[in-house]
Formats: sequence, structure tokens, C-alpha cells
Amino acid sequence: MEIIGYLASLVIGISLGLIGGGGSILTVPVLVYLMGVDPISATAYSLFIVGLTSLVGAWPKYRQGQVNLKTALIFGAPSIIAVYATRKFIMPAIPAELFTVGSLVITKPLMMMLLFAALMVAASISMIRGGQHNADEDPTVEQRFNYPLILLEGALVGMLTGLVGAGGGFLIIPALVILSRLPMKQAVGTSLLIIAAKSLIGFTGDLSHMQMDWKLLLTISALAIAGIFLGDALSKKVDGNKLKKGFGWFVLVMGVFIIFQQLQSMR
Repeated sequence: MEIIGYLASLVIGISLGLIGGGGSILTVPVLVYLMGVDPISATAYSLFIVGLTSLVGAWPKYRQGQVNLKTALIFGAPSIIAVYATRKFIMPAIPAELFTVGSLVITKPLMMMLLFAALMVAASISMIRGGQHNADEDPTVEQRFNYPLILLEGALVGMLTGLVGAGGGFLIIPALVILSRLPMKQAVGTSLLIIAAKSLIGFTGDLSHMQMDWKLLLTISALAIAGIFLGDALSKKVDGNKLKKGFGWFVLVMGVFIIFQQLQSMR
């Protein structure tokens, strides 16, 4: 299972390199089901792996002029604050047993996995539908910021990232296109930088109250980084839209499986 887990770590990076997102949605299931990491630790590990991989992936995008630093700062600032506060204060404060329904005990790990699976289903629908986000590639379009909505969505995405350990690229990219009027390619590059910053800073919120398996973290991160370069190379040869829909169906099946598996474990 560990060997499959290491191979799946490559897929995390390949997905980020090919379609600019989706990889983070695989990280927690890979850690929990293939590497044997408990769900709470997996959300923390995911922040580090996704953050480091996205940071490496953002660098070539920045060199190609596909990262808008002003947008990254405006959207990223509330997101970073929210994810750090969630990991530092909210997650440790959540009790191990949340509530009971008859003889069923709803635990913190169970709730985290159900929340994550729900996020997977939402992400998969977004990828399958493949929104027509065309604010389009016209560089003469003036960038205008809807500041209240950008700040609000940045904070909400940051809190969600803190809770489930996913980067939230499928939420960030449409928001950047619609609310900041970025061209799609710039939205993808800017999203990678935002994901990197909020994930890595959010991860520091766990360092004071959680033991880290650095060997596992660095090994999976290295494989995911190798995958992002492979995915970037493949992106020049593969139809990204078709791949994104196919990947969306895979994530949907995974999300439904996790929900079913967690509900079975409650019995």
C-alpha cells in the first residue's frame, strides 16, 4: 500500500502541473488510506505537501508573467489569516467526540473525513462542468476589484483549507476570474501562489501541538514536486479540458466512496 501511496504522490503533482489544481484533493485520501496517517494529522501534512508543491509550481508561472502579485496579496491576505487561525486555535479546540445520535458517536476524525469528502464531491462537479470562465485573454481589459467579496471569499477559503487541508484551487480560480477579472492563465498561476502561501503558513499553526513525520512529509513532497514538472511537460501535449473532466469523475467516485466508507464505520 505504501508503494501505491508513493505512486499516488506523483499523481498529486501531475494534476497540479496539468490543470493547475485538483492535486490537493487527493492528498488527504492518499495519506489516510494508503499511508496509514490519522485524519487529523493528514490535514496538517496535506497543507505542507500542497503548499511546497504549489510554491515550486508557481515559480515558472511567475517567470512567464502568469502571476498577478497584487491580486495574490488582496485575496491571499485574509485567506492566510483565516487558515492560520483555524489550524492554531479552532482545530485544537474541537473536541474528540462532537455529539451522539442514539448509539452512534460522531467523532472529530469522522467529521473531518465527511467534510473532506463533501468538498471532493463539490470540487468534482466544478471540474466536470468546467465553467466557462472567460474574463478573457484580452490584456486590455481593465482589472477591477470587488474588494468586499474578494476579502470574504478569501477568508472562507482559508477557513475551509484549515479545516480539511485542501488548497481550494477549484474555488480560488473562478473567484479570481470573476471578482478580479484575471485571464484564465493568470488565475491559475496566481492561484498556485495563494495556495502555497496560505497552506505553508497554515501548517505552521500545527507545529506547536502536533508531532510531524518529517521523513514521510519530505518524501511525498519530493514525489509531488517531481510530478508537477512532469505534469507541466504533459500539459503541452494533452487536452487539459478533457483531462480535467476525466479527473473530475475520478474525484467524484473517490468522494462518494469515502462518504460510504465513513458511514459504514459508524455502524
